[in-house]
Amino acid sequence: MANASSSRTARPPRLIYSLLEGRALLEAALLPALLPVLSGTPRGDGHPVLLVPGFTAGDATMVGLKMFLRSRGYHVETWGLGQNTGFKLKFSQALEQKVRYLHHKHRRKVSIVGWSLGGVYGYYTAHSAPECIRTVISLGSPLQFSPDKFETRLMVRAIYRYFAHPMGPVAHLAHVRAKVLRSLPPMPSTCIYSMTDGVVPPQAARVDSDDPQHENVWVPGSHIGLGFNAAVMYVVADRLAQPEDGWQPWRLDGRLGSFYETWANLVTQAA
Repeated sequence: MANASSSRTARPPRLIYSLLEGRALLEAALLPALLPVLSGTPRGDGHPVLLVPGFTAGDATMVGLKMFLRSRGYHVETWGLGQNTGFKLKFSQALEQKVRYLHHKHRRKVSIVGWSLGGVYGYYTAHSAPECIRTVISLGSPLQFSPDKFETRLMVRAIYRYFAHPMGPVAHLAHVRAKVLRSLPPMPSTCIYSMTDGVVPPQAARVDSDDPQHENVWVPGSHIGLGFNAAVMYVVADRLAQPEDGWQPWRLDGRLGSFYETWANLVTQAA
């Protein structure tokens, strides 16, 4: 696992990765065949988990994670705010209130899993209501919170300008309420990223921290397919199952762990 450099601009993903984002369909198609592997992931303790969709997406895109995590024993809810049209005040406030409601209703801290821009909302909420949050997990989220260090492709900028803000994707980075995101939350967090992400640069989807409770976990896959990616589900299930007062960083043991570390190192060095 590798940390992002705080001094290097996160360049746009390689064009080949962007053009191959359609491989997300393959990731979704492989999921049923990998369910036996996922059935061996740890069962949860029933605490509430809130899923936040990515930019231009809605609750329907989180159905795969929702069904899987419910099968693991969690109380799972989606954000219920319709289409995510960018980092906006009304969404950030509503999400904070929903987290506070779930915390009050269940008398348990809430875990947040956010996909892409949904992860940015998750980190923001962790700062806004830290007493209510157990852990935050981001899936390919742009977490480098400096506009001059975040570049995107023309198509991504055009879509963001159409749906959200004329400034483009940097709008949520420059937003006055997003300034709190330049520091990491006080609870454990996990950034799941792919080196072949065709939308968010992998350097931007990782955090730069020596604090062991903030980690970066690599998975193979596309950006659009992260919510249906079996490797993502495996990692998320393991992270959510960590004891509230005994969280440990991600680690795979045995031969599978050795293979994973070798593969991750090779992919990271080649990028």
